[in-house]
Amino acid sequence: MASPAWRNAWYPVAFLRDLDPARPTGFTLLGDDLVLWFERTGDPEQPGGQWRAFADVCPHRLVPLSEGRLNAAGELECPYHGWTFDGQGRCTAIPQASAGSQPSDRRSSCRSYATATGQGLLFVFAGEPGAAASVRLPLVPVLQEPASGWLVQDTFRDLPYDALTLLENVLDVSHVPFTHHATVGRRETAGPVDLRLEQAGPGGFSGVWEEGPRRGKLGSQFTTFLAPGLMWHDLTARGFARILTVVYATPIRPGECRLFARFPFQFESPWPGRLLRLRPQWLQHIGNHTVLEDDQIFLHWQERVLEARGGSAALSRACHLATGADAYVKALRDWVVSGAGEPFPDQPLPPRLGRTALVERYESHTRHCRSCSGALRRIRRWRPLLPPLAWLSLLAIAWFHTPVALAAGVGVAALAGAGFWKLGQWERLLLAGSDRPPRNRS
Repeated sequence: MASPAWRNAWYPVAFLRDLDPARPTGFTLLGDDLVLWFERTGDPEQPGGQWRAFADVCPHRLVPLSEGRLNAAGELECPYHGWTFDGQGRCTAIPQASAGSQPSDRRSSCRSYATATGQGLLFVFAGEPGAAASVRLPLVPVLQEPASGWLVQDTFRDLPYDALTLLENVLDVSHVPFTHHATVGRRETAGPVDLRLEQAGPGGFSGVWEEGPRRGKLGSQFTTFLAPGLMWHDLTARGFARILTVVYATPIRPGECRLFARFPFQFESPWPGRLLRLRPQWLQHIGNHTVLEDDQIFLHWQERVLEARGGSAALSRACHLATGADAYVKALRDWVVSGAGEPFPDQPLPPRLGRTALVERYESHTRHCRSCSGALRRIRRWRPLLPPLAWLSLLAIAWFHTPVALAAGVGVAALAGAGFWKLGQWERLLLAGSDRPPRNRS
């Protein structure tokens, strides 16, 4: 059982734009299987409603409600025998019951979890619903400021390692020049990293890197860890933009978490924002995957070595934290040891996965992402039409025997061939990445 520090907390489970209010969705939070669904209320002409989260198990025969549907009344219907539930978890219909009989309120009800929305995310409270009101949503304060002019790029992914491993990795600013060389880092910019903790306690910690990334070229960077699962870096690159890197680590089960990454920009010029808005979100996500996979394989392996050597409690003996660059990593593990504990105490990590499984993208992201799944459907619809188009263009050349037909036919055939190749490349990248990171390709 997770400690109160992990259990009595709000966690994001999905971006609202990726949820379909017309059907239930499954998710696992701290080992609890959930079903997320939208209860519509009010005037049908002006529909409103609320997102709900129940334990993903029907009290009748224990099948997952996430495999069911929302019926004509807008209630959650079990796929097995049609039992239906309202937004409070109460059973409202048992088709097999005799006329006039009433379901037992207790035994026929679903366990309900508290939900809330904020900054485009759906949050679920992992503890008892009655305690939720006393715990603040983990939101980034500066993104709440009105008329702040932030352009926010978002992504998410189910990662094959623990939430603590994710937090440790994103708090560790000194790995970027090496791990992410040729993506978002450069080895030649590496240098001493002097991190200074400003405050620390049960609720998290904050710190500053005075020099900042790229040997001071981007300005000082300020870091906040809001326990148990949110951290952000904040820096202002002089003459360019204020840039945040926001990461939520939502624990799913031992050795697996869902990353929500947000990249807010506040540009001094309007042009960078305009250019970024031109790129489809699914293409941005492909780029995000590449960066995540820079360290995905070795982090999956690393946490198993740390587990074998005693976990967080033995960090100072298992790892040689030789410089100030490890200050945030040490502060995170100190927070764990001082009372927070780990999200899945006494539960071993699952067996190590192979390299191919570690760079899989469809199940860990694309299937759940409205933008990427839509792009994959469109690619698979249009790509098969391009080879026939190329052949028809070549036949037109042979048929008409004119310079205009030759030029047009060759041009169309070339474009169709290039399009077929590029769409195929994008399709592959929406399904899986490469186990050979860019830093090792040259």
